[in-house]
Amino acid sequence: MEISAKTRLLTVIGDPVAHSLSPAMHNAAFRALGLDAVYVALCVAPESLPAFLAMQVATQGAGNVTVPHKEAVERSVARKTDVCARVGACNTFWTDDGEMIGDNTDVYGVRAALAKLGADRKGERWLVVGTGGSARATAVTAADRGATLFVRSRDGARATAFAVWANSIGVTTGVATGPVEVDVAINATPLGLAGHDPLPVDLNHIPGVQRALDLVYAPGETRWVRALRERGIEAADGREMLVQQGAAAFERFFPGTAAPTEVMRAAVHRALRA
Repeated sequence: MEISAKTRLLTVIGDPVAHSLSPAMHNAAFRALGLDAVYVALCVAPESLPAFLAMQVATQGAGNVTVPHKEAVERSVARKTDVCARVGACNTFWTDDGEMIGDNTDVYGVRAALAKLGADRKGERWLVVGTGGSARATAVTAADRGATLFVRSRDGARATAFAVWANSIGVTTGVATGPVEVDVAINATPLGLAGHDPLPVDLNHIPGVQRALDLVYAPGETRWVRALRERGIEAADGREMLVQQGAAAFERFFPGTAAPTEVMRAAVHRALRA
């Protein structure tokens, strides 16, 4: 990849961010389409976020946002899409006429990944583990699908606040503190990034679950996905969600250019096999 003074720089920010496959995915897309652009990952500590965002506005920057910054960036952008405001979290940003614009393509990614699993039927009962930006995108998807939602978190106060918010956007939501019978379970926490992480939820606490989506992705899939499959439960990790939200973000960065989704998917699978 030849980098010149004209090369456009795009970034994904998070803390941590070294695990991200967004650079591999987007750079493969740029090469396939012959775009003069490069995509990098930057570790940005929470206290450095305001300075980073100011620099992005000053340099007409664009990129993506991951844990733990999605909600803070949503509060910081000058303009936001309706879905970004509805979720209360931003995972995609760009600048226009000196203003930062925020969007949330996680909703599209979660919806597409669940549909691929067959977990998009009306009236299902869903459990989401976690209360951050990805969990919020899951709640918006649940509202659109007419699902009933349960939320589980190690922090009871955060779970209660999340349930209040989710009910306010139109999805019937309760807090799960023990076993809960659901059709679909979604892990929206970082648990699984490290191989020694505990499972996000004990399989005995989700009786009746038929399908599960782990928004974490890892080589060989996550331990939770493997445990679910051993029980005969249809499960997938977060790679398809990554590809789908990335393709939607790509089309925000390059309006009028269709994302090469198959190229992006192949890049993610190659990186996870490496």
